[in-house]
Amino acid sequence: MSDLKPRTLISVQERLRDQVAHALRAALISGELRPGVVYSAPALAADFGVSATPVREAMLDLAREGLVEAVRNKGFRVTELTERDLDEYTEIRALIEIPTVGRVTRTATAEQLERLRPQAEAIVAAARKHDLIGYLEADRQFHLDLLGLAGNAHLVEVVGDLRKRSRLYGLTRLDQAGELVTSAEEHLELLDLMLSGDADAAEACMARHLGHVRSLWAEGQGEAEEARPALKLRAR
Repeated sequence: MSDLKPRTLISVQERLRDQVAHALRAALISGELRPGVVYSAPALAADFGVSATPVREAMLDLAREGLVEAVRNKGFRVTELTERDLDEYTEIRALIEIPTVGRVTRTATAEQLERLRPQAEAIVAAARKHDLIGYLEADRQFHLDLLGLAGNAHLVEVVGDLRKRSRLYGLTRLDQAGELVTSAEEHLELLDLMLSGDADAAEACMARHLGHVRSLWAEGQGEAEEARPALKLRAR
């Protein structure tokens, strides 16, 4: 019986860390956590009303994703993305994802592709509900599962890492302007083209979608710089 309590405590601690990580990702997306600024775990913990331990653990999770970097004896700095970074990430994704979409269009069964429809619909639903975290998660799952149909796990891993590093800034105002709904609906268009067997059109759609995503990154960063929200999370 004595070994049950520690397991319970670990489970609670892990859930708390996940909740904090979720909140931090939301703050990154909204621009509340600013690139280049150093945040300490104790200060953030005070904002969340928790101890510093789950915050520090959550920040380490984000560091492994490339979203923040540890600053010795100070805390964590939100990593900055340059225009060149975004262009290079987009170029790599295009080199991988566009031809892979064409290949999957030619080889996947209708049943395999139809399994992706609920995810594509979830992306649109999240955009319409202004659920930014839900939007990004459904979008990530759709793209990675689609690429997974090519049967190359390493390819999926590479794109997954690129997506983490190229997170969006300032999505709140873009969402309010209706930009995300347009991007979301492209997933259904892509899926329908693939189901029709038109590999060339599917590749063209994917290229357009990546270009749209790149423009969202640029607009998001620009708007985040012009209109930062009042900070609720304190820097060190």
